[in-house]
Amino acid sequence: MGTFAGRLSLAFGAGCLGGLVNSIVVWFLGDAGLPARFGVQLAPDFTLAWLYPRIVWGGLWGGLMLLPIASRSHLLRGLIASLAPSAVMLLWLLPSAGKGLFGTGMGWLTPAFVLLYNAIWGIAAGFWFALASGQTRRL
Repeated sequence: MGTFAGRLSLAFGAGCLGGLVNSIVVWFLGDAGLPARFGVQLAPDFTLAWLYPRIVWGGLWGGLMLLPIASRSHLLRGLIASLAPSAVMLLWLLPSAGKGLFGTGMGWLTPAFVLLYNAIWGIAAGFWFALASGQTRRL
């Protein structure tokens, strides 16, 4: 896909897939009680109302795949890109929801879980971006 519109569409799709993979992992680990074992309150119910916005926002964040960062590796690009939604979550969304700076009101290790979960989004999005654009040599 050589056009900007084609690459933007691919980036959005990669971000959506990353959002889906991220959501499944967040739900599964929460349901299994892993965050709770570390004193972190992250165990969402798997509902369409919870899932749909996560996929759409994942797609919007997928636009970061178009930035000229880590151009030798799409996976590394995804990991670097995952820092942006992590920062928004830890510095704006969680504090504005009354969960404290870095979400520590949900448990002291909340930042680690947010970084891990968003890294999963970045890896999935970067992998799909490389695969769908035919650039698997740059994984």
